[in-house]
Amino acid sequence: MFHRPHLGLRKNRREVKMRFVNVVLSFALLGLVCPQPTAFSQETNQGEIKRKAKAKVEPRYPPLARQMKLSGKVEIEVTVSPDGRVKDTRIIGGNPVLVNAALDAIRMWRYESAPKETVETIEIEFKDPNQ
Repeated sequence: MFHRPHLGLRKNRREVKMRFVNVVLSFALLGLVCPQPTAFSQETNQGEIKRKAKAKVEPRYPPLARQMKLSGKVEIEVTVSPDGRVKDTRIIGGNPVLVNAALDAIRMWRYESAPKETVETIEIEFKDPNQ
């Protein structure tokens, strides 16, 4: 009987593939069993401490939005420093033509002081002034 070395290679490749699949599946299952907390859960906890805005600047309706007769809501997540200044912003949603006007205004808002940094969600509604 002849020795067929190529059959041994096929068997080794198959074993390597099976081991690889087992490792990948193991990591996938581990990820399902031990999920990491999301950033949203932390923001939710911070959101419970609602801070009041002491000074709000109204956004200017953009000329391009006026020409296009745009209206709608813009939602922005704001990180407020302990001294009440807007430290960072993140766009959650809204028309891009309206977002910049909302960001320009919100960055000038001032909040009450607090012991620590908080995250607030702001929704601004733009209405066509010609309507």
